Amino acid sequence: MKDALLATVIDETAAVHAFESLLAHEEKALIAASPLDTLPSIIEKKTALTEQIAALERQRDEQLGALGLPKGFVGMEQAVTGDAALTSHWQELLAAAGRARRGNNTIGVLIRSRMEYTRNALAALTLAPPKSSFYGPDGRVPGIYGV
Repeated sequence: MKDALLATVIDETAAVHAFESLLAHEEKALIAASPLDTLPSIIEKKTALTEQIAALERQRDEQLGALGLPKGFVGMEQAVTGDAALTSHWQELLAAAGRARRGNNTIGVLIRSRMEYTRNALAALTLAPPKSSFYGPDGRVPGIYGV
């Protein structure tokens, strides 16, 4: 049964590595001048990977239960005891998940920055300037020189 658990952890690690790679692409897209061309496909792939990772986590929890261990981190910490291969892959999964979490946080900061920039740009564009300092449709400033 531990062989199945090891296979699941390996699959989960591969999915998290793929998610990390996708986050790097998303970060590059968000830094680009025009990210709208690439973001929809990245988000679609990111959603699919998130669902895959969640399914693998549920599978891992079921396998822990079948071994008589608690679900989640606590169960995995008990399962890896005395199993070098499982310990190694579990540590790799934890490290990859940590990197993905940090990458996701970075993307959140980039998105908030873009939203703030857009909000400020819209506010500047919708701000009505005083009549005397703005030119009219004929290119002249109204009220100057009696014109």
